[in-house]
Amino acid sequence: MAPFTVFSLADIRQAEPRFDRRRLVEWQDKGYLKKIIKGYYIFADLPVDEKVLFEIANRIYAPSYVSFEMALAYHGLLPESAYTITSASTRKTMRFHTPLGEFVYRTIKPKLYFGFLYLPAHRAACKIATASKALLDYIYLHYELKTADDFAQVRINRDVFLKKVDRKSLAQYSALYDRGSFKKRLKALWEYIGDDRT
Repeated sequence: MAPFTVFSLADIRQAEPRFDRRRLVEWQDKGYLKKIIKGYYIFADLPVDEKVLFEIANRIYAPSYVSFEMALAYHGLLPESAYTITSASTRKTMRFHTPLGEFVYRTIKPKLYFGFLYLPAHRAACKIATASKALLDYIYLHYELKTADDFAQVRINRDVFLKKVDRKSLAQYSALYDRGSFKKRLKALWEYIGDDRT
């Protein structure tokens, strides 16, 4: 399992079909392994950083990609780091409390499952939303954002927005979000940034 950041019982049994799962309990007791959620493990001596957490997030609930607050913080659009690993998935909303932190998955429509990049991580690439897509995902699920003042409360960094958010992509992507209320929220974002486009 050395090539894996996070591995499952199924991964082990591909390599060793007769593997006895009781060994996993023993190895946890001896401090060799840490269980993330049922069926998924990491080696206890693995240095855990942000990108390792992203790899784990992608793996334990797939298909998914890191988005919302965590991706916004990673791209510098939010002033503080996010402590919950937030991801978008086409599966049902899910929350896992683990020894490494909290992993939250929010449901998006299959047609909105795009707009992520592959970030080189520990032993594999992990999927994280681009700055533009993370912003749209966030706006899509936060109905309370109705005015420029609401976005001011979120404290989206205007300078980073102007440097990192691709306006052409933002316009193209936003056309796929078919809620009228979403378009109003997007207009409020432009007003906050200082641009009245829709």
